[in-house]
Amino acid sequence: MFTSVPSVQDLNEKIDKNVERRVWDKAEDNEPPELECPPLGLKSLRVKDTQLTASSYQRTGLGPHRGRLNIQSGIADGDIYDGAWCAQYEDKKQWLQVDALTLTRFTGVVLQGRMSIWSWDFVETYKVQLSNDSITWKPCMNGTDEAVFEGNVDTYTPVLAVFPESMVARYIRINPQTWYENGTICLRAEILGCPIPDPNNIYMWQEEEGSRDKLDFRHHNYKEMRKLMRSVHEACPDITRIYSIGKSYTGLKLYVMEISDNPGKHELGEPEFRYVAGMHGNEVVGRELLLNLMQYMCQLYKQGDQRIVRLVKETRIHLLPSMNPDGYEMAYKKGSELAGWALGRYSYEGIDMNHNFADLNTVMWKALELETDKSKLINHYFPIPEQYTSEEAFVASETRAVINWMQNIPFVLSANLHGGELVVTYPFDMTKDWAPREQTPTPDDSFFRWLATVYASTNRVMSDPDRRPCHNEDFLRFNNIINGANWHTVPGSMNDFSYLHTNCFEVTVELSCDKFPHAGELPREWENNKESLLVYMEQVHRGLKGVVRDKDTEAGIPDAVIQVDDIDHHIRSAPDGDYWRLLNPGEYDITVTAEGYYPSKRQCRVMYDHYPTICDFRLTKTPKERLREIIAKGGKIPKDLMLRLRQLRLRKLRTTTKALNRRRESQRRARQTQH
Repeated sequence: MFTSVPSVQDLNEKIDKNVERRVWDKAEDNEPPELECPPLGLKSLRVKDTQLTASSYQRTGLGPHRGRLNIQSGIADGDIYDGAWCAQYEDKKQWLQVDALTLTRFTGVVLQGRMSIWSWDFVETYKVQLSNDSITWKPCMNGTDEAVFEGNVDTYTPVLAVFPESMVARYIRINPQTWYENGTICLRAEILGCPIPDPNNIYMWQEEEGSRDKLDFRHHNYKEMRKLMRSVHEACPDITRIYSIGKSYTGLKLYVMEISDNPGKHELGEPEFRYVAGMHGNEVVGRELLLNLMQYMCQLYKQGDQRIVRLVKETRIHLLPSMNPDGYEMAYKKGSELAGWALGRYSYEGIDMNHNFADLNTVMWKALELETDKSKLINHYFPIPEQYTSEEAFVASETRAVINWMQNIPFVLSANLHGGELVVTYPFDMTKDWAPREQTPTPDDSFFRWLATVYASTNRVMSDPDRRPCHNEDFLRFNNIINGANWHTVPGSMNDFSYLHTNCFEVTVELSCDKFPHAGELPREWENNKESLLVYMEQVHRGLKGVVRDKDTEAGIPDAVIQVDDIDHHIRSAPDGDYWRLLNPGEYDITVTAEGYYPSKRQCRVMYDHYPTICDFRLTKTPKERLREIIAKGGKIPKDLMLRLRQLRLRKLRTTTKALNRRRESQRRARQTQH
């Protein structure tokens, strides 16, 4: 019976004092600033393009709809996806205006410069005006003087300005006063404000979108995450287990929540599934969704919900909510509006873990180029290059921990949860010749497209045909799925490594336009993704599954190779001999081989049902293997085996004699031709 290596973790244990000092320095403020009012939603796109207007703008790509905090531009300046609102004229009469649609108590502004690799533009100081009708305007005052707020000193760091006194209005304008001397008037912004219900017009007041599920919707730092995971385990001790797969660079543990009807054990025939979130520490939606998912599955299992009960009983589920806890803590301290686009993305050492796994793609493609006999090529379980495993290799401790996790548990299906876009990407993530982007499919491309479509088509926002593109790509034209390499090449991705080094199929889900949304957005993000998270997990039961056994002893055969004709990617059986092969519906010829056994081949049909086709194999040992085992045990060789070995020796002798006679005849004819 295969059992995972990590042991159960006691989340009541105290955090190591050295880790405590390193991560939560007492001299620092470790909690994000408290905002009196939440953001209106320029960053999250809750504020529509039609609500944004401006005094002027240079071109469409620099229009008011681009004046959103953290919006990302295309590579080329001059396209429709530029990185800010930029005024056409350089004077103090320019403004960006936001219509809140209802009376709002405005409390502040967050400002940022233009996102561009070619230009350096930001506003240094600005004023704010407010109006109820967009005709008569009243300035924001600081005592008896009109308030002038400090803006930016660079293009990327968000700067918060809190109004001396909150002001109630429907419209608000940001009015730049000074700007970078070698640049022009460009900005990205978020507005802070609390909507006020209008008792005279109930239609103007729309209740905040939320969720009926009773979950803990807020941002959880490392300590709060531990508390929440502990509370879920205490509520559902029979189906949950918490374990750690390793530590971050600073010493924070990488906790995993296991959900299964038999926690801690691999059950024969039961597939293993994983969700990984927080690889980039500042992409926090995935982290909170997995914490929500733990609570939700525990609650519904106790209520007897048939869908959840079936998932728990038939699947061993592993949830890693924070692969990069160090990066998360950096972003968390700044808060959702002030963390910016990149703070917390990398590990404490500055490593982007999305590029940090061993590049097995290059190993595979080099082998294809050099080997003339294609039958000798391996197409799965590519070994990790020796230089990658050395202690000197620039590999994050978090990456090493996840690789060890992958090697210890026979995962079948996974998803890597990111943020900052709305799209599902599937392998390969790396282009063949280091092109910036190019369609680079795997042999299992059709099934990967199915997996990506399952998540995207059930996601509330992705499936909305009228949604606005997030930043600089319109993924709606691809139905919100794309081959990863055809978006941008990513050498050393976890998706490609998972596919080439293990049996596991994995996709990346970009969950939201906003990497770090305000806590008030989290119920909506849960509702957007709840069905997708569940239906994607259910795909682990598609295709074939079975057990490869020894015909004589009925013992499971580990590392048996399962080959599907016409799909050039094999998988291997787990230590107990069980296997899972994800496939679309159809008929397949399956060949199973194992060292010391004769190959076995049979046809298996995958149906359209939501459960796998059982396709077991029983392999017969070769006579040599039987003899080797008997000799090793000091046993007596049975007569049938002696007879079989004699027949094999005679067959080999006849074959050798025929070959020798053919060679002699060929030599004789050659001599006659010479004479």
